[in-house]
Amino acid sequence: MDINNKVALITGASSGIGKATALRLAEEEAKVVLAARSADKLQDLQQQIEQRGQEAIIVETDVTQLEQVEQMVTQAKNKFGRIDFLINNAGIMPLSYMKNRHLEEWEKMVDVNLKGILKTVYAALPYMLEQQAGHIVNISSIDGRNMYAGGAVYGATKAAVIALSEGLRKELTPEHGIRITTIEPGTVETNLRESITDQELLDDQDWGEDEPKLMPEDIARAIIYALKSHPRENVNEILIKPSGKA
Repeated sequence: MDINNKVALITGASSGIGKATALRLAEEEAKVVLAARSADKLQDLQQQIEQRGQEAIIVETDVTQLEQVEQMVTQAKNKFGRIDFLINNAGIMPLSYMKNRHLEEWEKMVDVNLKGILKTVYAALPYMLEQQAGHIVNISSIDGRNMYAGGAVYGATKAAVIALSEGLRKELTPEHGIRITTIEPGTVETNLRESITDQELLDDQDWGEDEPKLMPEDIARAIIYALKSHPRENVNEILIKPSGKA
């Protein structure tokens, strides 16, 4: 499937997987809507894309705020006339032990990682239903399948994303032609771990520089693969682990 001139809306686009995906989409000559909380980083990314001769707009967006999410979708539709791809990448990962009671961080993960996707789907779905076409890509994690001490809440949000995606697929794909793909990466070289405040957990971890990791570009390639698949295909899930891990 040719994605030239398709319109892609990416949350969490300012860094990591979101940024890498935006650049790959621009290479494929898609039009890109860049959404995140960091306007400065989005402006830098927009300049990179425009220097390559492609179109991009930025919309400063906190996915926990429905009004901002609706404005993001409205601006995308007003600028480009349609929304072909919604890539739900915004997420946070302040891991902590349950016994250490980081309630505010737990609730924030639910608000961003799960409820943020509910809000973007809520806002974008009417346009995709009108088009009777579209593709929603939800970034989950291998942690949604493999739980570990310290990752209970994060893993729970990512498991919920996997379940949500399956439910969306069964409802939207056969009747409305809206495809749903879940991407489940293993460890990726991003700044997600910088949000961890549980010192006990940090002291217990052995995250050395030689830890096998994927790069954001690896996940971007997987997303492009799903988006470019033939219309008769629905790439349901892609689970990617670093080759240095079993």
